[in-house]
Amino acid sequence: QVQPVESGGGAVQPGDSLTLACTTSGDSFRHYVGWFRQAPGREIEFVATVSYTGGSVYYSDSVKGRFTISRDNVKNTIYLQMNHLTSEDTAVYYCAAARPGKILVETRDAYEYWGPGTQVNVSS
Repeated sequence: QVQPVESGGGAVQPGDSLTLACTTSGDSFRHYVGWFRQAPGREIEFVATVSYTGGSVYYSDSVKGRFTISRDNVKNTIYLQMNHLTSEDTAVYYCAAARPGKILVETRDAYEYWGPGTQVNVSS
């Protein structure tokens, strides 16, 4: 299996937009791939996930309406478009590929392969 690799993090101001990308391959790519994040001093939390076909997407309440997850299966890449960023979005963002079979897509345990993370800092 190929470990996912995130890119696109950086420092932005409140209200700005940023797009993260996650590249992975192998069998793990053929299942749900999601984004999690961990802010300083806080537990890792679910952000969004997308099925292999793109037909099923789920978002946490904190990002719903501001973030959009998508995937390009030709490029083996999953994207997280983040709009209207606030300081509360500051975190390390992780891409993760889910296990096959029946899973609870918003839980950390559902994901088997994790990237090293990319830092997003939102501040004025």
